[in-house]
Amino acid sequence: MRTALKVALSAVAGGLAIVLVIAALSVGGLLTNPFQSRTTDRSQPALLKSVQNISQYHAAVGNFEVVLDIEKDIRWVPDFVVGERSLFVAAGTVNAYVDFSGLTEDDLTLSGDGRSVKVRLPAAQLDEPNLDQDRTYLFSQERGVVNRVNDALSARDQSGLYELAEEKLETAAKKSELTKRAEENTKAMLVGMFGSLDIETTFVDAEE
Repeated sequence: MRTALKVALSAVAGGLAIVLVIAALSVGGLLTNPFQSRTTDRSQPALLKSVQNISQYHAAVGNFEVVLDIEKDIRWVPDFVVGERSLFVAAGTVNAYVDFSGLTEDDLTLSGDGRSVKVRLPAAQLDEPNLDQDRTYLFSQERGVVNRVNDALSARDQSGLYELAEEKLETAAKKSELTKRAEENTKAMLVGMFGSLDIETTFVDAEE
């Protein structure tokens, strides 16, 4: 029995000595660490599912940032028991574009001599907000005891904060002059394009 125990202890000691030697050599740069973590990517290659033709001219991009300060509590219950306050920083962009897909022959009228053209453009529209994941994060969060217990029992869901952030960015974009800038840039692009063909461009209102 004692012999078997000595053999086992000797084996453990020998294995430990080998590990220490390898670690020392790795630290000294003499040997690559065999115990370092590694990542194996077994993902399948991305597949092209479909291709869509784009008839939109993206003429302006707005950069927006918002700090959400959201507090949830229960009336008459102390916040340290039940309550939550989150500070969420969100940043992203909103594209403004003019859609040419609805243009007809009546919207582009070329003069008889081919020297001028009248263009009726549709109003600029806004894309959905695109959050920048590198600049969007939960800055801080204070939670009551009950909230912490719930967090321990289930995964914390931050999707509501992301959705609210997108709504805030969308509202800010609508209140800005982003669509106006997009329309101006679109007109400038068309003036330059037709100008290169020696064609003078004039614009008419959509109602005309």
